[in-house]
Amino acid sequence: MVALQRGAAPAESGIYALFFRGSLVYVGKASSGTTKSARTLRVRLNEHVGKIEKRQNIALADVTCRYLTFESEWWVFAAEYALMDHYRPEWNASGFGSKTPGRGRPGIKVSAWDTLFPPREP
Repeated sequence: MVALQRGAAPAESGIYALFFRGSLVYVGKASSGTTKSARTLRVRLNEHVGKIEKRQNIALADVTCRYLTFESEWWVFAAEYALMDHYRPEWNASGFGSKTPGRGRPGIKVSAWDTLFPPREP
């Protein structure tokens, strides 16, 4: 495991797991060749660093990560799906990821992530 910090991963495609105080809480992928965003592991983990830095009740020191690179983009998708299906990490359904379902739509409740870790006051 490595500390979650800027530049913590290579500029390659792969999967990653985030651990909050030692417990697996999130599994994600970074696929530079097959997604519109073309994000690498380094870019994707840097995004998570930025999000955590802007939140209350959590510090970067609380979060560690593991990652695995793949030459085949197919394995990136297959491995993420398998890990999410097997472990069902709680942050994967919390609104932590980059695409919060329904965000900005009328009638959508505050996500579990936003409730646990509200934005820091400016």
